[in-house]
Amino acid sequence: MRSTTLSSGNGNASCRARRILMIGRIVLVSCMVPHSAAGAEPPTAKIVGLGATTCAQFTNDVTKNPAVQRDYLAWAQGFMSGILIGRPAGIDEGLDLIPSTFPLLKQLEFLRDYCRQHPAEDFSDAVAILYKRLRQEGAT
Repeated sequence: MRSTTLSSGNGNASCRARRILMIGRIVLVSCMVPHSAAGAEPPTAKIVGLGATTCAQFTNDVTKNPAVQRDYLAWAQGFMSGILIGRPAGIDEGLDLIPSTFPLLKQLEFLRDYCRQHPAEDFSDAVAILYKRLRQEGAT
C-alpha cells in the first residue's frame, strides 16, 4: 500500500511536488472552462440602486410621487456617466450628457415616454436608449 504522507526521502518529495503541480494545473484549467454549454450568454453586471427596476415601477413611482423623478434622473445621469467612463479610448470622448439641445427636463420626458411605451423593460434599458439618443444629439 502506498503512503501519501511526507517523507524525508527525495523520491517521495519529488513525487509529491509533481502531484501538487498536476492538481494545480487541473484547477487552473477547470477555472478556464466555461461553466455551461457552448452558446451560453455572456455574463452581465448586477445593476443596483433606485433605477434597478422596471419601467412599469418607474412609471408607477413617478405617478404616485412626482418628486421622486429627480432621484431617478440623478440615478440615470450616474448610470450614463458610468457607461461613458467605461467606453474605450476615442469612443464618445467629449460627449455631453446634458447638451443644451436635450436638457435634463427633456431627458426626463424621454424616460417617462419610453417607459410608458415599454413597461416590461428595465429602467436601465431606457437609460441606455437615452444614452444612445444623446450620442445622436452630439453628432448633430
